[in-house]
Amino acid sequence: MSALESRDPAVLPPPAERQDGVLGRAYRALSVGIVSVVVLIAFEATAVGTAMPVAARELDGVALYAFAFSGYFTTSLSGMVLAGQWSDRRGPLGPLTTGIGAFAAGLVIAGTAQAMWVFILGRAVQGLGGGLVIVALYVVVGRAYPERLRPAIMASFAAGWVVPSVVGPLAAGAVTEHLGWRWVFLGIPALVLFPLALALPQIRHRAAGPADAAAGSGSFDRRRIRLALGISLGAGLLQYAAQDLRPLSLLPGLAGAALLVPAVRGLLPRGTYRAARGLPSVVLLRGLAAGSFIAAESFVPLMLVTQRGLSPTLAGFSLAAGGGTWALGSFVQSRPRVAPHRDRLMTLGMVLVAVAIVTAPGVLLHSVPVWSVAVAWGVGCFGMGLVISSTSVLLLQLSAPEEAGTNSAALQISDALSNVVLLAATGAAFASLGGGSTAAGTATGAGSAAATGSGHPAAFAAVFLPMTAVALAGAWVTRRLRSR
Repeated sequence: MSALESRDPAVLPPPAERQDGVLGRAYRALSVGIVSVVVLIAFEATAVGTAMPVAARELDGVALYAFAFSGYFTTSLSGMVLAGQWSDRRGPLGPLTTGIGAFAAGLVIAGTAQAMWVFILGRAVQGLGGGLVIVALYVVVGRAYPERLRPAIMASFAAGWVVPSVVGPLAAGAVTEHLGWRWVFLGIPALVLFPLALALPQIRHRAAGPADAAAGSGSFDRRRIRLALGISLGAGLLQYAAQDLRPLSLLPGLAGAALLVPAVRGLLPRGTYRAARGLPSVVLLRGLAAGSFIAAESFVPLMLVTQRGLSPTLAGFSLAAGGGTWALGSFVQSRPRVAPHRDRLMTLGMVLVAVAIVTAPGVLLHSVPVWSVAVAWGVGCFGMGLVISSTSVLLLQLSAPEEAGTNSAALQISDALSNVVLLAATGAAFASLGGGSTAAGTATGAGSAAATGSGHPAAFAAVFLPMTAVALAGAWVTRRLRSR
């Protein structure tokens, strides 16, 4: 039972709802609506990578290509902080509807752009909307669903990524080829009407207004807003520095770090980076898990193309099964019988992630079959399904209702910021050991490095081995998720 329910018996749901599941009559419209929002965001996230190179060439903006991705990320961090405060003080309905509107507006701006800087602006507006939406959805889950149903709805969020992760790139490729890249962006906004029509009435009924009546009259914390802007700008500068290893790039890198450190300390729970027991360790674990896995995964297709001669399509398909095993892991953690063993389940999950990361570069040895990567990554994705959904469940268990928005924002910030920091670090290590020439070989002749046995295996080792250590650190943190 949540903290709010335990304080006030009057807020307990009717007896029929107490036995209902996430797709029962009481929760069906809300569940279908919010999971549909997740599916749309997932489809856009998986499809945009296919259309982006074509868009950059047509808009004569290949030199600004990376900023189309970093623009989304940096503004999403600000959106997360804003959504956390907005949800705690006014309820999640406002940030959710505003976020969906901003996400759709960003898609339209990007899809109609006639210059690359306008396209990047559209991606930035999308990022702001995405940051608002993801945190608001977590608050909706915390308020609208009883504690027994939260693992199941989090598993549904994970399942919502399965079909888009497989179909998204293929559908985007077909649309880009036959209708043009713009329709990859312009075709999604109209689809948001369906989930809005289903979910908004239920959210208004179950989760509207502040969790604490006194909080409703409070103003936004201006210090946190300033920190949000600092973390966004700092992350952007750090990404920019990581893309250019010239000595001058140290200046924006140092400036980004100078902005990030105080912002992170102010926005994450006290004690996060010393793994204090309870909520700080939950937030830290989310960052360690997401950052180590995503940083390693980003280099898997490149390794298969340059070192083993696979086509980009086959290299991408080596990761396709991971969507299904991720959803399976999330489903396992949602079973009521495993709830008392959640901490041990998360330890197992992080160990599986570490095993997958350290096993994948085995394909650098030509005696190791390439399909071993697909198997290893399926195992790692199963572990991620156990961990990521469980951190969301634990966060809501450990948060008072009036703090659910702020704490959900901290969880998402840890996830996103860990991605950019570890990607920047691994990218710099990869390039410094000759990985840049490996990547260049991919562009000039697919598989040429593999065919000659050349390339720079040490550059890939510099990515996978440190990320294995980060994942093992996450396994240790799982022992500190509960207060003594």
